[in-house]
Amino acid sequence: MPYADNDGVSLSYETAEPVDAADGDAETVVLVEGLGYGRWMWRWQRDRLRDEGYRVVVWDNRGTGDSDAPEGPYTVAEMASDLDAVLDSVGVERAHVIGASMGGMIAQRYALDYDRAESLALLCTSPGGEEAVETPPETQRRMFDVPADADEREAIRYKMKPAMTDGFWAENDDLISDIVEWRLETDAPDEARQAQAAGVAAFDASDRLDEIRVPTLVAHGTADRVLPVGNADLLHRDLPNSRLALFEGGSHLFFIERADDVNDCLAEFLNDA
Repeated sequence: MPYADNDGVSLSYETAEPVDAADGDAETVVLVEGLGYGRWMWRWQRDRLRDEGYRVVVWDNRGTGDSDAPEGPYTVAEMASDLDAVLDSVGVERAHVIGASMGGMIAQRYALDYDRAESLALLCTSPGGEEAVETPPETQRRMFDVPADADEREAIRYKMKPAMTDGFWAENDDLISDIVEWRLETDAPDEARQAQAAGVAAFDASDRLDEIRVPTLVAHGTADRVLPVGNADLLHRDLPNSRLALFEGGSHLFFIERADDVNDCLAEFLNDA
């Protein structure tokens, strides 16, 4: 597996090349993970976008998977600089940047600090700032007040449940068990997750969104219990070149639950961008 270096922080990544593209012809899409999550979270998008003819880059944020976990706290600006180091290592001058949740915050900061972004797709994320709609208290309790007798797998399940719709949760136990195993293998350990969370808590791009001029897709589930859909309205309002795609009844992990619909939306947007 290749690694990029950002001032001594080693960052793991992998690329998926389209089968039929001539050397150097394929446009690049880079996928940016959410808080604590490993590369597994993009398995539903990676192959579809490759099949659409894009070179797809997936990578681990600092603290996650096979990347280094330096002492925290981390900032979103640092994680955006990690993204630039990865793209530099891949050797691409321009890339479509798709980020979910914390990854969407990294994408916003990346577009502000660097000139490599061809377009942005911001999934289930927030601009930060005073107007941002915060995580509801009941979701915060679920995410942080894990029963004392829960083992590691039970704790992951307990914390993850608000990120999915109740119907999907009830009908997909085998998939949820697989996700728990993937998370055990590659998600950030507690210290690194807290270091990433510090960056999320301090993030605020709200007063600079008008500087982001690249085409931007803002996509969100209307029933998101982690980062409510009002954040998508704020992003769409203040980003000068954005389109809004709302997924009725969609959860925070709507790009997993409704992967085909989301992938269709992404493919259409990227084709236009």
